[in-house]
Amino acid sequence: MPKAKSEKIVFYGTGRRKSSIARVRLLEGNGKITINGKDIDEYLGLETLKVIVKQPLVVTNTLSKYDVIVKVIGGGFTGQAGAIRHGIARALTEANAEYRPILKSNGYLTRDPRMKERKKYGLKKARRAPQFSKR
Repeated sequence: MPKAKSEKIVFYGTGRRKSSIARVRLLEGNGKITINGKDIDEYLGLETLKVIVKQPLVVTNTLSKYDVIVKVIGGGFTGQAGAIRHGIARALTEANAEYRPILKSNGYLTRDPRMKERKKYGLKKARRAPQFSKR
């Protein structure tokens, strides 16, 4: 539900991937992306992660229409980038329902279910067994 904050309409979206959670706010602006108070170039080092974050905006041709403010916690940089992408896609659907089919067909609205497998007893990790020696 859009809320007016100092005469600007704000759209919200929550994105998740692995153990990362991103709270995304979309404001009408000129395309500035801020993650945890830092610019996208400062926060995400790899160019591929920046591309992942911008994908929903590029597909819907809204890269220069909205400013994106993100608070993201948990996980690593790749998981965080995926969570931000998911959150932006959800916020865009809230902003305009016409974006939903294109975002859905590209798979940006689908939550990636892959998680870390739990460690099992008798093993060193999820599947890694202790080294076997015959003698």
